[in-house]
Amino acid sequence: MLTTRPRGTKDVLPEEIEKWRRLEDSFRGICEQYGFREIRTPIFEHTELFERGVGATTDIVSKEMYTFLDRGKRSITLRPEGTAPVVRALLENNLHKLGLPQKLYYLGPMFRYDRPQAGRFRQFHQLGVEVFGSEEPAVDAEVMALAMNYFTGLGLQDVELHLNSLGCLKCRGNHRNELYGFLKDSVNKLCKTCRERFDNNPMRVLDCKNPDCRKAVRKAPAPVNFLCGECLEHFHKTQDFLHATGVDFVLDDYLVRGLDYYTRTSFEFIVKGIGAQNSIGGGGRYDELVAECGGPRIPGMGFGLGVERILLTLSGQGFRKEQSIRKGAYIVTAGEELQRDAFILLQFLRGNGIAVEKDYMGRSLRAQLKQADRKGVRYAVILGEEEKKRGTLLIRDMVEGTQKEVCQQEAVKYLM
Repeated sequence: MLTTRPRGTKDVLPEEIEKWRRLEDSFRGICEQYGFREIRTPIFEHTELFERGVGATTDIVSKEMYTFLDRGKRSITLRPEGTAPVVRALLENNLHKLGLPQKLYYLGPMFRYDRPQAGRFRQFHQLGVEVFGSEEPAVDAEVMALAMNYFTGLGLQDVELHLNSLGCLKCRGNHRNELYGFLKDSVNKLCKTCRERFDNNPMRVLDCKNPDCRKAVRKAPAPVNFLCGECLEHFHKTQDFLHATGVDFVLDDYLVRGLDYYTRTSFEFIVKGIGAQNSIGGGGRYDELVAECGGPRIPGMGFGLGVERILLTLSGQGFRKEQSIRKGAYIVTAGEELQRDAFILLQFLRGNGIAVEKDYMGRSLRAQLKQADRKGVRYAVILGEEEKKRGTLLIRDMVEGTQKEVCQQEAVKYLM
């Protein structure tokens, strides 16, 4: 029996890679334009990092993490999100002592045991940024503007930025008490998960997508109504900076996100018309997370974007693969006796920076030309007995349909 891939995973085939590279290259480009530097963290971390950083009552930690004991009996978890590992790397490598702010970005796979559906996998890929060291509202606006400009550059349409503020720990405490009192009499109407986490973290109910829970919180106290003076001023300034950058947004009083570490600014990128799972990413401010992970109090701000969600959205909006530019060459030989010469030519051209292939399947001359066309190369380099005697190559331009005989010494210059 054929062994198949695990449920909730996906093979990214060669014909799809171009789309992935476009997303990744565009993200790297705009991050570096904004002054961010790339960081790469391990795919697995000590479980404690996520329990402390993400929050024990979140769905991620309580239900979705891939956690196991290694041979040393240590609890290890495949990373379910990108921020906590970057915080750990910041502290362990003393990046915060090299000067603030530290502006970092990452790309890579994440893992969550969740019910697979369109755009949601158990191994999924995220693009993310993190800024450490500043509480300025301008930083919040810059991070959100970066993402919106990235979407625009991809040609993504109808992206809405939904914005809210959760306030500082004091604001959240006051809101929690009020929300607890509001929901206490209707707790039996909540879903099983929300009933289990109600006492420890009633705010998670606001993030639940269950229809009964959505109905229960319809008139619930909103976090924004409990902001202290400083947090309210921060929220207003963040909005002002967003207006200054030309980024439109929608105020969403019940947007809380699914992670416990968020404080103050919380946001999501929503695309209407792509189904129930209409978020393609989001983030917020996490001013207490670095301290929670064992470091000094260093404020932070960032986001994570779902690559699969973005690709699904682009596809749903009629995204078409850009016309590939033909490049490189394919050596075509007329006869088995020329294989050694063709192989030497292959290595010579590669050694001079030319992307080139040859046939290894014993195809006829005509079939080799067809294969060159399927490969999408710009030139077919034809080597026959007559060309060998004259020390030349017949180079066919697969775009123009023309061909020219050149001496082998000039072939590199011509193909470049």
